[in-house]
Amino acid sequence: MAELFTLFITAVLINNIVLTRFLGLCPFMGVSRKTSSALGMGGAVTFVIFGASMFTYALYHLVLNKYGLQYMDLITFILVIASFVQFTEMIIKKYSPALYKSLGVFLPLITTNCAVLYVALDNIKQGFDLIETIVYSLAVPIGFTLVLYLFSAIRERLDLSDVPAPFKGNAIAMVVAAIMALAFGGLAGLV
Repeated sequence: MAELFTLFITAVLINNIVLTRFLGLCPFMGVSRKTSSALGMGGAVTFVIFGASMFTYALYHLVLNKYGLQYMDLITFILVIASFVQFTEMIIKKYSPALYKSLGVFLPLITTNCAVLYVALDNIKQGFDLIETIVYSLAVPIGFTLVLYLFSAIRERLDLSDVPAPFKGNAIAMVVAAIMALAFGGLAGLV
């Protein structure tokens, strides 16, 4: 149980996918202007990463590995992720049109979000069993959502602040992201 807790804390805080692996930067920069959009994107990414990871784990162990087709993991994982994103997009469009509109083009871009594919492949590469895959596949998007929400809250405050002209927009956002990476990097001694 302690190993699972360590895996969870490590994936959420210490090895945060955005701040240490620099994956998922497109939605991180694009949907971080409002906290509501950030939470919506975080929920969608969580659903896609978890669902795709569970399906790809089963697909890998029950089909690809069983029949010696491990080399097909990349292409099959991409197809699974694309399907999950399309499913998620249809659900959000039907049940939350406002969120669908606020996420805009960034929702279909989850398909190309390298964080989703990274988690699916990393579960296999690390040799995780089913329980570890579940914990890791929930921890990574929770960390993504946490960072995305904190970043969006800071950006909302920055929009109301008097920022020097050369730093307005994405420049100050990148400075804030760098400071956040340093702060989260300081948590490395936690575990």
